[in-house]
Amino acid sequence: MNQKQEEQQCQIQNKKMKKKKNKKMMIEMNDFPCGPNGFELVSMFCYNNGKIQITVSNVLILHCSALYLDMTEEFFTNNLIQQTQDFLVRIYHWTWNDTLLSLKSCVSFHSYAEENSGILDKIMLSLLAKIAQSSDPSLLLFTPSSPSSSPSSPESNNRRLSFQATPKTIRHSFPCKAWWFQDLDSLPPQIIDKFLRCIGCYKNHNNNLVLTRFLIDYLKKSVPSNNNGEYSSIAESAAYGVIFVGKNTFSCRTLFWVLRIVSCFGLSEECRMEMERLIGGNLEQATLDDLLVCGHHMGLYYDVNFVIRLVKLFVESSNNDNESESGAEKMRKVGRLIDKYLREVSADQNLKISKFLGVAESLPDSARDCFDSLYRAIDIYLESHPMIAFEERSRLCRCLNYNKLSFEVCKDLAKNPRIPPRIAMQALISQKEKIPASVFAINGKGIMDPSQIIMYSDSNTENFLEEKEDMKVSLESMKLRVRELEKLCNQMKNQMLRFGANSNDNGFLSPSCSGNVQRFC
Repeated sequence: MNQKQEEQQCQIQNKKMKKKKNKKMMIEMNDFPCGPNGFELVSMFCYNNGKIQITVSNVLILHCSALYLDMTEEFFTNNLIQQTQDFLVRIYHWTWNDTLLSLKSCVSFHSYAEENSGILDKIMLSLLAKIAQSSDPSLLLFTPSSPSSSPSSPESNNRRLSFQATPKTIRHSFPCKAWWFQDLDSLPPQIIDKFLRCIGCYKNHNNNLVLTRFLIDYLKKSVPSNNNGEYSSIAESAAYGVIFVGKNTFSCRTLFWVLRIVSCFGLSEECRMEMERLIGGNLEQATLDDLLVCGHHMGLYYDVNFVIRLVKLFVESSNNDNESESGAEKMRKVGRLIDKYLREVSADQNLKISKFLGVAESLPDSARDCFDSLYRAIDIYLESHPMIAFEERSRLCRCLNYNKLSFEVCKDLAKNPRIPPRIAMQALISQKEKIPASVFAINGKGIMDPSQIIMYSDSNTENFLEEKEDMKVSLESMKLRVRELEKLCNQMKNQMLRFGANSNDNGFLSPSCSGNVQRFC
């Protein structure tokens, strides 16, 4: 081998050596629970001859990292697990802020800390002990064992927190917000979830009003996101806490407010039904603003289905009390409320007739002494939906009880061009029974002719003359509309005969009897 070849080979070897030196050494630990920060702290401990400053902010991450790496006394005297355990012995002497700081430090690995070390339970019990010691002992009773005992001792594992308060005692002796609400608001939902499990008030086991108020306050300050699953258990625990104390503690308006908050974070169907049943049983206390809940489907501006469910639940709960005077008054109060609601939502362009009728017909007839307000809602709906077919207008009016319409409304109905003539005619006929026979003039045959109706009055006042003139105008209008109806029936009859049809479903009168239509005007 000549000298040039040897030089080239040396250059190649030098390049390979440089590449090896520049190549970084990497160790991948994909399942390391405490992340890069935990591994860095453990490395500092190892390269510093087993010495590291342990604080409340890093003790949990060091303890869990040491457990994962099995850093026990078998490999090194006074190893990391032993040092962290010695530090955690003083856990019940930590200050309130130290306890909160340690909880916040384990958010990223709280599952590992809970499943493998149990240390999260001990810190949570320390937190609850401080709440109990600083609160009214008649409300929160906590009996911890000796603080100096080891965190791993059987006595410390058997500690239990007991909430002894009843809704009535809490309502009269505890403020709406406790001193610790604001501090716990800063904790992430995973820790709050653990908090609920630790004290046995998780989801439908929550029967404590103080905790319920905290959860509602916590959710109110939280921002809904695409990952609301983290908050769902908290929302259900808050809802069940409200259900437990019921209407004895929360007003109807507050119940609506709570439902709107918890619904943003997701509720199970069973929990939502319980909340709606509680609200529906007190619907007579609701206001129009309470019912105007934004819609979530089908483009509706308001959630009409929600109102239908509430009214049905109210009727169901009132069945046993409807015959009493108080029950009947509650029913009429809800009837007035629902008529206001219909007037408000009837202008919604996406509101279908079936939904309008679903709300209007969800109440029994006894809920309304007068149907004037419901007629106004129908008139608004027809004005806002001018393209509705003629047959659909008749269908919309089926929720009216003509016998419970005032005479003034019947006159307005008869003049209303949006109301089908048949409906107007039935409404006017229903008024005939309300007027005594003595106030009508009878023709020679003794048969009352509605076209010759004359109101009788002893006093020749201006009000009477105006009323009489209005009656004449209404009757003349009805004459014209009935003639138009007869023409329409005859045309439809001829059409049916022409095509060989024998159907009697023309929406007004049967073709077979259209020639014998009785004239009412």
